[in-house]
Amino acid sequence: MTAGYGANREIVLKLLNEALATELVCALRYKRHYYMAEGPQSDAAAAEFLEHAQQEEQHADQIAARIVQLGGEPDFSPDTLTARSHAEYVPGTDLVSMIKEDLVAERIAIDSYREMALFVGEGDPTTRRMLEQILAVEEEHADDLASLLAADSSLNRATRG
Repeated sequence: MTAGYGANREIVLKLLNEALATELVCALRYKRHYYMAEGPQSDAAAAEFLEHAQQEEQHADQIAARIVQLGGEPDFSPDTLTARSHAEYVPGTDLVSMIKEDLVAERIAIDSYREMALFVGEGDPTTRRMLEQILAVEEEHADDLASLLAADSSLNRATRG
């Protein structure tokens, strides 16, 4: 950090640790869904779940590294992980509920990253750019999940008719 750093470092570190917790919870949920996916469209869904889990882990790594760059400590404590996360860990009971839960979590993440990027603004352009890059990937995740839901709906209509 330089003397020209214009954001409130303590608030930015708190927000980043919340984002870190969110990414870790999402990665864990996606991993569970990857292993538990069954039924029609399960191969395609499982592939998306695994890809998303890996990308969420990459986001967690980026965020943790930025926390350290800002002189903070990334909080990986499992004891408080879900309390700090913006998204919930919902296991899902079937493929459709898993996809829906993941879509809800992605939409929460999208809103959170958008708000954080706006808050950080020009006071910390490096963190803002990182948040915007993660936001773009989360938006892709939401699109992927919406497509999976649409494909599942089409399949269900075809098998009933």
